[in-house]
Amino acid sequence: MSKPWQIMPKDLFNMGPIVPVLVLNQVEEALPVAEALLTGGIKVLEVTLRTPAALDIISVIAKEFPEAIVGSGTVINRQLIQQSYDAGAKFAISPGVTTDLLQAGNSSNIALIPGVSSISDIMKCADHGYDHLKFFPAEVSGGVNAIKAMSGPFPQVRFCPTGGINLTNIRDYLALANVTCCGGSWLVSSDIVQFKHWSEITRLAKQVLTQVN
Repeated sequence: MSKPWQIMPKDLFNMGPIVPVLVLNQVEEALPVAEALLTGGIKVLEVTLRTPAALDIISVIAKEFPEAIVGSGTVINRQLIQQSYDAGAKFAISPGVTTDLLQAGNSSNIALIPGVSSISDIMKCADHGYDHLKFFPAEVSGGVNAIKAMSGPFPQVRFCPTGGINLTNIRDYLALANVTCCGGSWLVSSDIVQFKHWSEITRLAKQVLTQVN
């Protein structure tokens, strides 16, 4: 089946080792955060749909920074996939899977990265043609050892673990053959945003890229 997606999941996963997870409450925070990450060498940005301003934030970043690959997170139904696309998102990431969500992802205009935490989840995704998945919540769901074990029955699957990932353990995850990138929220913490420490975002981005490359 031909996909209408502009960016394929494999290409998205290979665009960098870290996908910052952004939980932003104000549209005014969008541009300084995006600029700080881009300056630090990170261009794939996940804006979670946990706040009322999230879709507007995606729109602003997509318009003002076309070089950024901005997508939506916490996508839990087909309506949010469509709203994400309408806002300018280039991909969508879900925390879990339903049959309807997987079907919607296959027919949408942007790639869906389904979230999994179990073998059954992976099998359901495989039935619908998905082999690039978010493993969430990573640390709580078994972490490095769980993902390593999954490489046996699912050698074709590639993961982006998210949840509990930070500077102390990201290299352990990226060392796995079936992990291409990791999601993390520590790059843009609520404290950094609250106090507008934009240069700290750039510093942390450069730090993690130096550590994992």
